[in-house]
Amino acid sequence: MYSSMKEIKPGRFLLIDGVPCRVVELDVSSPGKHGAAKMRVTAVGIFDGVKRTLLKPSSADIEVPIITKKKAQVVSVNDNTVQLMDLESYETYEIPIQDEFRSSLKQGVEVEIMESMGKRAISRVMGGQ
Repeated sequence: MYSSMKEIKPGRFLLIDGVPCRVVELDVSSPGKHGAAKMRVTAVGIFDGVKRTLLKPSSADIEVPIITKKKAQVVSVNDNTVQLMDLESYETYEIPIQDEFRSSLKQGVEVEIMESMGKRAISRVMGGQ
């Protein structure tokens, strides 16, 4: 899916080097005598947490990932992974635990999962038992 660079705002999602990222900062340079305004986008990868930058003209198109949010329940917590059960399809799968959620994940707790391009990550802990 494509979108115009003019529509990008902090908090939105876009693809940088094929990686889905969330925009955290946006700088726009004024148009010059011989060119269009340039936009510098600073974004953080959703699944890896790596900061990336993108520099393009404001008139350019940018790829936007399709991100779905689902609810899941924690089945078990291991050292570095958590086993989850999707609350709609009852599918079970394992994903790595992010450091920010390590202390709040317990068996029976509901979480919100972000899914894009075949990868999954916990976006927030909802509560549960």
